[in-house]
Amino acid sequence: MDKVMNKYVKFAAIGAIIAVSACSRPAGQGPAVTDPYGSGNAGAGVGGVGVGGLNSPEYFRSTIGDTVLFPLDQSTLTPEARQTLTGQAGWLNQNLGYSTVIEGHADEQGTREYNIALGARRASSVQEYLISQGVAANRIRTVSYGKERPLAICSTEECYTKNRRAVTAVSPGAGS
Repeated sequence: MDKVMNKYVKFAAIGAIIAVSACSRPAGQGPAVTDPYGSGNAGAGVGGVGVGGLNSPEYFRSTIGDTVLFPLDQSTLTPEARQTLTGQAGWLNQNLGYSTVIEGHADEQGTREYNIALGARRASSVQEYLISQGVAANRIRTVSYGKERPLAICSTEECYTKNRRAVTAVSPGAGS
């Protein structure tokens, strides 16, 4: 019985190897699937850089990063924020068909008025940095949501940290 079982295990293993090798694509043939709604550039689809490719909003969000965080009650950019914004500026400078809205946010501590003003200062800091990196001012708008649109809802420092942010939302259109 063990010999028969070992024979079946060997056949199953060989079958699995054959099935997996039949699914692989030879080098240099590009992606197996192309996103019909993507931008048509290299890298779109399975095995590429994501849906839509290098110049898609999805790539901007997931790879470049659309969010920078701020310390408590501050609108000064941290070194990590500057690094993310440098990447954003590079992407925006290569993809002139997109404009941005920078959303300023604050945690739930403090008054509504204070947090609206703080969110505006945070959005403005991001806007000024992107402009200093060569992004045209007419492609950038700012809005402050203060504490009105929290990413995380709870009364802990972990939640507060996530909500002290500015988000760069990109959309088609080169500004006015």
